[in-house]
Amino acid sequence: MKIIIPVLMAITVSCIFSSGVAKKNIMADDTGSTPEGVSKLTTANNRFALDLYAQLKGKGAEENVFFSPYSIFIALTMTYEGAKGETAREMEYVVHIPEDAALRRPNLARLYNIINKKEKKYKLSTANALWAQKGYPFLKEYTEGIERYYGGKISNLDFATDSENARKTINKWVEEQTNNKIKDLIPSGVLNALTRLVLTNAIYFKGMWLKQFNEEETKEEDFRTGSGKRVKVKMMQLVGHEARFKYAEIDGVQILEMPYEGEEVSMLIILPEQDDIAELEKSITLEKLSEWKSMMGMQRVDVFIPRFKLKTKYFLADLLKKMGMPTPFSDLADFSGMNGTGDLCIQDVIHQAFVEVNEEGTEAAAATGVVVGITSATIRTPVFRADHPFIFIIQENTTGSILFMGRVSNPEG
Repeated sequence: MKIIIPVLMAITVSCIFSSGVAKKNIMADDTGSTPEGVSKLTTANNRFALDLYAQLKGKGAEENVFFSPYSIFIALTMTYEGAKGETAREMEYVVHIPEDAALRRPNLARLYNIINKKEKKYKLSTANALWAQKGYPFLKEYTEGIERYYGGKISNLDFATDSENARKTINKWVEEQTNNKIKDLIPSGVLNALTRLVLTNAIYFKGMWLKQFNEEETKEEDFRTGSGKRVKVKMMQLVGHEARFKYAEIDGVQILEMPYEGEEVSMLIILPEQDDIAELEKSITLEKLSEWKSMMGMQRVDVFIPRFKLKTKYFLADLLKKMGMPTPFSDLADFSGMNGTGDLCIQDVIHQAFVEVNEEGTEAAAATGVVVGITSATIRTPVFRADHPFIFIIQENTTGSILFMGRVSNPEG
């Protein structure tokens, strides 16, 4: 597998505005980062992941769920860098963003650099960008901070008089950063003459299983969906003495970890032994997940999981308000750290994600756009048979950061 990834290094960068598409990734300044600091930011990201999942899963268990908590966390944190007062406090509460800039900035930069490091046996990259209304007076302190600590390249666009071309430019950048898996992130009509800034994050992953499934052994089997309906799926299987994985059975739950080549990224699958995915969703917490992971051990497991492909899109404004941050979306918003005044608010937060899991491995991508505008005022050979709804997590193993998370209720979509 040929992998092209930017060189890993920490540098201080200057603020650059241009009229075209933002340039290739730069590395962020992680000077002052510590393992303890990265751990705290990872905990914040993961806590937000579970909080947001609890909202996205909805009331029923029939719909699939898939998103990148990392992508949304970073996009909102870049926005938070310009927030003040109650606006900042609500974002800290909902997104779990650390208030201490000396903790937040270098350690998020370090996480960004870890994800974008070179010489790995899988593809994993993330990129940030700011898209500003040309001529609008954003504070240099804000724009330089985003570029320095988030690698967020800045480009000037004309939302005021040519929002459609601005939209196409942003969407093209997202497509390029996600290997064309995320298309049309910003739909027509979202940007308008009041838009002053769009903050974007994109993340892309492609990894081959360390122990791949044999496609010839994939068979059509039944999968019981969240509503109890049976559908036919392509069930992959990996059995025999070579099928050894980290595994545990705890609290009526089976947990399986399947690493990708390089063993720096893995998929954790959490399967209720009974069909009640809702009961699992009620019990899962960051502390419980950590406890479950600590109890896992290597053993032989006969694995059966379906092929699946999911595509999702979420407009998160109303959900984030419900979670406890209405002010950033209102006329009372204070993003004066962006422009020195109190006339900006978040217009919308859009998230789109894609994942495909097959015999070879996994490909996943996601992007988030924050639109900011002027205010209007067990000793046996266990069998892990995922033939009913399950939760899955793709994690970066060095830090434990949850990069993607989802629920498969119906592999056929």
